[in-house]
Amino acid sequence: MSLRNITFNAAFAALLLAPTLAFAHTGVGGTSGFAHGFSHPMSGLDHLLAMVMVGVLAWQLGGRATWIMPSTFVLVMAFGGALGVGGISVPFVEAGIALSVVVLGAIVAFGIQAPVAIVCGLVGLFAVFHGHAHGSEMPAAASALSYASGFMIATALLHGVGLALGYLVGRLGDSRGPLLTRAAGGIATVAGIGLLTGLI
Repeated sequence: MSLRNITFNAAFAALLLAPTLAFAHTGVGGTSGFAHGFSHPMSGLDHLLAMVMVGVLAWQLGGRATWIMPSTFVLVMAFGGALGVGGISVPFVEAGIALSVVVLGAIVAFGIQAPVAIVCGLVGLFAVFHGHAHGSEMPAAASALSYASGFMIATALLHGVGLALGYLVGRLGDSRGPLLTRAAGGIATVAGIGLLTGLI
């Protein structure tokens, strides 16, 4: 079985398990924290587009990028979340989040084949902004661990959606696949510009 098939199967399984994971936590504080954390990346267009684009870009680069990029994002985002929970200021968070949509979408749209280390560094930088936004908006009564688990799992699932989309588009063949992938990146870039300028 190829690495791409393994990645797709893992992403698909994660999507199927998401409802189970979301309700597996008991206790009011833990449940509330997990639910809030899980819903936060899903609640904003900026987070949704950026997370999915990370998955699409990871698929587009292929090879080890399919797991290194999403893993880097989730781990560094947890660090950014800790900064947010701790009340440590990070400048230009909202602009950084919107810019992440623009840049990641543009990389996908133009099919840029940059070294994985460079792309992971860029993805990690954007992850700090996303994580800080999640952490700084944690409800006061929520458990930090449950909340962080929620937004990390939700983010990983959105990466999985991007990887699955890349896989499905790739199945269309060499002619239409890259065109659709780049079109999706272009749409994300335009949306990101709208978010950055306040038009969306």
